[in-house]
Amino acid sequence: QVQLVESGGGLVQAGGSLSVSCAASGFTFDSYAMGWFRQAPGKEREFVAAISWGGGTTYYSDSVKGRFTIARDNAKNAVYLQMNSLKPDDTAVYYCAARRLLATKLSRDYDYWGQGTQVTVSS
Repeated sequence: QVQLVESGGGLVQAGGSLSVSCAASGFTFDSYAMGWFRQAPGKEREFVAAISWGGGTTYYSDSVKGRFTIARDNAKNAVYLQMNSLKPDDTAVYYCAARRLLATKLSRDYDYWGQGTQVTVSS
């Protein structure tokens, strides 16, 4: 069955860095765009970053552009999110998601979701 398993979350001080990973299985990974979304307490889930199935095109929300980097390794069926210059506002549960073929910024477009990993940035 389809599985997306996030890892690498944790607690970091403001200004620090953290990398989260997502391991995929149960579908043809290199035919799917991958996205990262996040949800803070009391807020709606929001788009963070996405990457095309081949890895050649990336998309970022304005709030993370220049600080976060999304990457994928199709040989390992994995997608990564490197987060630098973290701010307390980045505190959220981070989810990876898969969408067949084309990446979008809309959570409703994604077919599969992981369970999420908590990222907490202290001030």
